[in-house]
Amino acid sequence: MEDLGFWAAAVVAAALVGMSKGGVPVVGMLGVPVLALVINPVMAAGLLLPVYVVSDIFGLYAYRHAWDGRVLAIVVPGAVVGIAVGWATASMVPEAAVTLLVGVIGLAFAANILLRKPAVVAPKRAEVAPGLFWGGLAGFTSFVSHAGAPPYQVYTLPLGMTKAVFAGTTTIAFAMINAVKLIPYYALGQLNPGNLKVAAVLALPAVIAVFAGVRLVQLMPEKLFFRLVVWALALISVKLVWDGVAGLI
Repeated sequence: MEDLGFWAAAVVAAALVGMSKGGVPVVGMLGVPVLALVINPVMAAGLLLPVYVVSDIFGLYAYRHAWDGRVLAIVVPGAVVGIAVGWATASMVPEAAVTLLVGVIGLAFAANILLRKPAVVAPKRAEVAPGLFWGGLAGFTSFVSHAGAPPYQVYTLPLGMTKAVFAGTTTIAFAMINAVKLIPYYALGQLNPGNLKVAAVLALPAVIAVFAGVRLVQLMPEKLFFRLVVWALALISVKLVWDGVAGLI
C-alpha cells in the first residue's frame, strides 16, 4: 500500500481535508475519492478519519470566535442520531446507494440556487425540525463516506450567516461529528495501528493546509465565497451521482 503513488494521493487527500477545516468549502469531500484511487474506499475512509480529527483541533482554534450556537445546538444532535443509524445499518445499506442519494440532494439544491433568477432573500431563522432532519442525514452520510457537506449545506446556506460564521460553524459542527464517529469506526475495526501510523504522517500536511485555508477564506470576497460553495457542491454532487449509479450497476 505504501508506495510512491499511495503517498502522493494520501498527501493530496490530507491537504484537502486540512483546507476544508480551514473553511474552504466542500473540498474535504474530495479526500476519500482521491485516496480511493489507490486503495479501497472503505479503507480510505478509515485512514482519513484521524486526519480529520487532528485537523479539526486546529480548525477549532482558528474559528473559536466565529460560530452560530443555535445552528450547532440543532444540527449536531441530529447528526449524532444519523451516525448511530449509519452504524446500525452499516452491513445492510449499500454505500453506492448512499452516495447516489447524497449526490442527488446536493445537485438539486445547487441547481435550484444557480438556475433561479437573482433576488434579495431575507436570511432564514434556524428552525429545529428541518435542522434535525438535515443534520441527521449529514451525520449518516458522513459516517458512510465523509460526505456530510451536501445535506448540511442544504440547511445552512439559506440561513444568511456571514462568511466567517458559516466557515466557523461548519468547522465546529464537523469536528463534533468526526469525534463521535471515532467510536463506531473503532468498533468496526477501521482504526488500527497501521492506519494510525500513516495518519500521523499525514497530519503534518493537513495542519499546514488548515492555516492555508483560513488565509484563503480571509482573502476571498464574501459573494465569491458563497458562489464557490454552491459550484463546488454542484460539481461534487455530479461526481457522487456518477459514482453511485456506477456502483449500483
